[in-house]
Amino acid sequence: MYSNGIKKIAAVHDLSCYGRVSLTAAIPILSHMGFKVCPLPTAILSSHTQLPHFSFLDLTNEMKKIIEEWRKLELKFDSIYTGYLGSPEQIQIVSQFINDFREKECLIVIDPVLGDNGHLYAGYNEKMIPLMRDLIKSADVITPNLTELFYLMGRPFKNENTDDELKNYLHELSDKGPDTVIATSVPVQGNPHKTSTYAYSREGQRYWKVTCPYIPAHYPGTGDAFTSVITGSIMQGDSLPIALDRAVQFVLQAIRATFGYNYNNMEGILLEKMLHNLDMPIQINSYELI
Repeated sequence: MYSNGIKKIAAVHDLSCYGRVSLTAAIPILSHMGFKVCPLPTAILSSHTQLPHFSFLDLTNEMKKIIEEWRKLELKFDSIYTGYLGSPEQIQIVSQFINDFREKECLIVIDPVLGDNGHLYAGYNEKMIPLMRDLIKSADVITPNLTELFYLMGRPFKNENTDDELKNYLHELSDKGPDTVIATSVPVQGNPHKTSTYAYSREGQRYWKVTCPYIPAHYPGTGDAFTSVITGSIMQGDSLPIALDRAVQFVLQAIRATFGYNYNNMEGILLEKMLHNLDMPIQINSYELI
């Protein structure tokens, strides 16, 4: 059978029906970048959990059924990309899913969703942390924020860190399994108007940093958008620093575009206005080797 040339990505995230997060961010971004997204939803929510009230349907049992049907169809994926996992059992299901469906060239991207601002997310508990540490051993790429970085290392959270400290953290996590570790939302010491993203690739043994302006507004789902662009960029053959530039610039432009409107930021970034930016040539001027 002739291949149609379109790569398939299994996206393991929740589906929030309101607010541009998780699958409603990942599917349009990756589809626009030319990939077929096969969602494996972990839960269905009326809206994301940062809004004051929401409905929640746990799909743990349905995940098992979906995976079994995919097994019968003998589906093969070019990438498996995981985000929000709502329970220890879901982490175990996904770990087995990766083991069973991973092909030689399959890219495994894990966004180890645990918490932010030094604390676990609501609904998470300490039992999730060691299971997530085990799960990332299966990854090629992980994208923790600074809080998640410390949880994965088992160290107390520290908001201010030097370049050398961050390089050591990335190296330490890479030694646990993933080739590439990307740390997001890292404050720049002495400059509250900037934020950085750090990355390390064990294969290349190089460290990268991208610094951009910090815009004082919070939009849920920017982390999902960032990791989705990283996944698509690597899948289309970009180098790690180019993937970093592409993802950082996309999210920054989206926040800037959204910030200018009188708009409820809990709805997330105005993704529909920004997808065309993924077609534009990347401006290779922000990453640096450290």
